[in-house]
Amino acid sequence: MRFGWIVLLLLSFPVLEAVGIFWMADEIGAWVLPWLLVDVVLGVMLIRFERVAWGARLLFSIQSGQQPFSALFASGRILLAGGLFVFPGFISDALALVLLLIPSTWARRRADPTRAANDEVIQGEYRREPDDLLR
Repeated sequence: MRFGWIVLLLLSFPVLEAVGIFWMADEIGAWVLPWLLVDVVLGVMLIRFERVAWGARLLFSIQSGQQPFSALFASGRILLAGGLFVFPGFISDALALVLLLIPSTWARRRADPTRAANDEVIQGEYRREPDDLLR
């Protein structure tokens, strides 16, 4: 019975989207059609961009020593957001915007190589070599 609610929600989602489209058409009029067309174009562009960029994002995360799962998770969120934009409706648009606005989707948290790990000064000694020894 636990999964019955999930199935009911998934089956009622297109009905809720259709009701939302009709309700928004009553509120804003004919602007609903251009809104939905722009959403489809935006969704297709997101999917096409991410289809090309996921490999580079994954390779960069591996080369920089980060976990590759975070790159795959970010790519999956962007692909899911693109699919939600392609699906017509305002509820799916809101869900896609929430997925795109999760902070780690666009910004990568990398360690700053010019700072120490504990933000303190690294002390040490150095000596200058003569220029003729460097050649």
